[in-house]
Order: sequence, then C-alpha cells, then structure tokens
Amino acid sequence: SKSPSHSARLNPPAQLHGRLWIDIGKSPALTEAGADLLEQIEACGSLSEAARRLCFSYRRAWLLTDTMNRLWPEPLVQTAIGGKSGGGTIVTEQGHRVLLAYRDLQLQLEHLLDQATEAFRLLTSS
Repeated sequence: SKSPSHSARLNPPAQLHGRLWIDIGKSPALTEAGADLLEQIEACGSLSEAARRLCFSYRRAWLLTDTMNRLWPEPLVQTAIGGKSGGGTIVTEQGHRVLLAYRDLQLQLEHLLDQATEAFRLLTSS
C-alpha cells in the first residue's frame, strides 16, 4: 500500500508558545510561578495561604520569595512574625511594580505570539 502524499495529510494548525522569566545575573529573579505567588500574597496577606491556593509546598513558596528578595535590589516581599497581630506577608511597593511590569510584558509577549502564530499557520496549511 502506498503512503498518502504529503498534501493529502491533515496538518494540525501551528501554535506558538513562549515563557517569560527575568534573570538577574544568571539566576531566575521572576518566573510565572513567582508572579502567581506575588499575586496570591497580595490577595490574602499570607505566605502559607498563598502557597495553599497555588498547590505549592510552603517550602517552595518560601524559597521563591527568598530568591526574589535576594536577587532584586529591594525586597519584593516582607514577612512579619506571628503574634498578637497574627503576622503575615505583604508584597512591597517594589514587588507590586515588578509584578505589574512582568504582567504587562506577558501581555505583550502573548500578543506577539498570536501574531506570529497566524504567520506560521499560513506556512503549515495545506
């Protein structure tokens, strides 16, 4: 039996993907996971609750915030020890600015990938 000709095959449409992360030096200073964590900390004011909401271990969440704080010139997150006021975690002004800039870049990247996907679909259509 003959194999089908190239033009007779059904080619699924091309889809371009991209990931955005920010390195400082050679270390990842902000990733998608880090941005998600910052958003959840802003929403709930607790590192442990933010970790729970994202299905991260507390250790992973703590390591992410510790890494971000060490790599950026100013801390992105501050934690208060528990006590009468209950402690808590906040995203600093710097952290909020970094998060907004990251999300803005992400939207720009998605727009670029959508445009590029259209061009590649023309190349992959029969």
